[in-house]
Amino acid sequence: MSFLDLDEWLFELAQHIDLVYSPLADVKEYPEHVDVALVEGAVANEDNLRLIRQVRERTRILIAFGDCAVTGNVTALRNPLGDPAPLLHAIYVERADVGSCMPHTPGIIPPLLDRVQPVHKVVPVDVYLPGCPPPASRIRALLEQTLAGGAIHLAGRDMIKFG
Repeated sequence: MSFLDLDEWLFELAQHIDLVYSPLADVKEYPEHVDVALVEGAVANEDNLRLIRQVRERTRILIAFGDCAVTGNVTALRNPLGDPAPLLHAIYVERADVGSCMPHTPGIIPPLLDRVQPVHKVVPVDVYLPGCPPPASRIRALLEQTLAGGAIHLAGRDMIKFG
């Protein structure tokens, strides 16, 4: 939603980019030779792990976008619970109101990793954009620097504050 808060500036941005992979685009496979990727969220399951490795391999500049991608944040709160299997059993079997059973159809739930990891713990990250979510002004500053092609440098409380 913060990205959409860029309002009219999105029209200007659209003149400088080609959106090649996004939840907004019906693209099933991450393309080759991507210049910049904004990666949102932590790495929590096998699908996330496969995709982030592919994104890193095929992308020149990888940006960890938001606190979950930067630190794991809320999604990593399950880490102290250890093995995720008992957690899934508690959710789907013990506390279910209806249809008490583990989902068993392949592809319904990607297998969870033992630990939720921020992106940089799995692949190298080039730029970190903190915030939950990052405010539109911070997103714009980052994208303007990225489009300019020079070094990306965010400084000062307004640009690097978490939360």
